[in-house]
Amino acid sequence: MVSQPSLRYDALVLGGGIAGLEAALNLADQDFSVAVVERDASIGGKMIRLSKVFPTLDCSSCITTPKMAAAAHHPNITIHTYCELHSLARQGTDLAAVIRQKPRYVDEGKCIGCRQCEYQCPVLVPDAEQGGFLARKAIRIPFSNAIPQKALIDQENCILCGRCAKVCPTQAVNYFQEPEDFTLKAVTTVIATGFELTPLSNKTQYGKGKIPNVIMALQMERLLAPHGPYNRVLRPYDGMEPDNIAFIQCAGSRDQSLGVPYCSRVCCMYAIKQAMLLSGSLPLADLTIYYMDIRAFGKGYEQFFQNAKAMGINFVKGKVAYLDPGDHGTVRVRYESQEAEGGVQVAEYDLVVLSLGMLPGWNPEDRCALETGADNFIKTVKPKLAPTLTNLEGVFVAGAAAGPKDIVDSIVEAGAAAMEASRYLTARTLGAVSHRQ
Repeated sequence: MVSQPSLRYDALVLGGGIAGLEAALNLADQDFSVAVVERDASIGGKMIRLSKVFPTLDCSSCITTPKMAAAAHHPNITIHTYCELHSLARQGTDLAAVIRQKPRYVDEGKCIGCRQCEYQCPVLVPDAEQGGFLARKAIRIPFSNAIPQKALIDQENCILCGRCAKVCPTQAVNYFQEPEDFTLKAVTTVIATGFELTPLSNKTQYGKGKIPNVIMALQMERLLAPHGPYNRVLRPYDGMEPDNIAFIQCAGSRDQSLGVPYCSRVCCMYAIKQAMLLSGSLPLADLTIYYMDIRAFGKGYEQFFQNAKAMGINFVKGKVAYLDPGDHGTVRVRYESQEAEGGVQVAEYDLVVLSLGMLPGWNPEDRCALETGADNFIKTVKPKLAPTLTNLEGVFVAGAAAGPKDIVDSIVEAGAAAMEASRYLTARTLGAVSHRQ
């Protein structure tokens, strides 16, 4: 284990997704020095992986990429990717964060992003960035618009053939790279660690991820993306163009058996968004959304829902109980209808999309003294008056780190967290000047 000297900034932003980038840019534009710590190999978070955003259907990459580039080139922002926070504690007037830099097995300072190593690597493994539908190399740059454009080696799948090291023009490959610990000191911290989805394997009734042509919503995002795996929507089982597609709502939310009793808020809207996009790419396909309640909570969302119904998307009020594999790759959907006919119904689809629940993206336990609520998201002490305040002085929270929310609310809350952090920084600076006088 290698240790580095301490680094000092005005503010630390934990998380490089859309909320973290917004908070960092807000603080940096006020001439504060900001460190962004991201556990992934690239900034951008979940949003850079989406196709379009609701309710405007704007390109997700077109919104996120400029913010990624602005943060990467801002003179007041330093980005640390592929890092994990090990501890965050107050030391006098500062917050000290112990960060572990995970080994890329590629020297970031030498790597020029030419991808020669990736082209020469003989190992192919499923690419999670493309929903597992395509293959990637054991050494690769995460995706085309990743920031930074630096390669990393998947140690679990690397066969140590040495081809990447031989072809690298800058000798950046280092198979012996080790984790490095360093300390960041900052006056204030914004927690923007985002969310994860409930695992597909957790739901026994839905096949635990083993039924062909049952996919997650994020996988559907990749199928719909213009730079997706197939450049069109095909079902993964056999490459067939689906004639009918079902969306199963509350597949991981409002479910006591999974320990997720709360609503994840965005699932209804992203399912409607995906169905509307599918109606454009597959105009002859039948699209059905099975729901318990449609929760169109934001500005323009109810109209978005009404537009979807007007486009011919079928909404069925009923709880799906079981999914079973059918013939020729189809999926049988068994559900209890809550509409006029009632009773148990069975339908068959070429492709089924599960709207899974949102879970906290980071657990502060054993890392810092931040309190969490019953839902395990970071607890805010004044949720109605100041929703970014936490129980720790100088530590603020933004986005889905505090609970399920959509992109719009995450951005707004990130701005609020940045203003709280700015006010805290200003008060500490004025207090120090007054004390010296």
